[in-house]
Amino acid sequence: MGKRSAQRQLADNEAMAHTHQMRISPQKLNLVAASIRGKSCESALAELSFSKRRIAEDVKKVLESAIANAENNHQLDVDRLFVAEATVGKALIMKRWRPRARGRTGRIVKPFSHLRLVVREREEKA
Repeated sequence: MGKRSAQRQLADNEAMAHTHQMRISPQKLNLVAASIRGKSCESALAELSFSKRRIAEDVKKVLESAIANAENNHQLDVDRLFVAEATVGKALIMKRWRPRARGRTGRIVKPFSHLRLVVREREEKA
């Protein structure tokens, strides 16, 4: 007796990888995610490798994981993969404070984000 297996939410030509609690604001992470949306996985990896943004390295790891899932779990052709979806979500926000002048406080917010990448195999052109 166990849980019944859930239906696969993605199509047969798709694979997914996601990460939770990335220490960056969703707005900043979405800038990096938007830069790879719709690109082939090869060019997206190149874009992330040479990006100056700090979070690009973590996004690259998630993309590599999605590619590995597509290859090993779903037997998809790596050369025909592209980034179909790159979704950014809001996670928890740590609230801190810093003492300021005259007994006041300054708020410090430390936001976290979720990232979900879906890679899809392109159809063969006849």
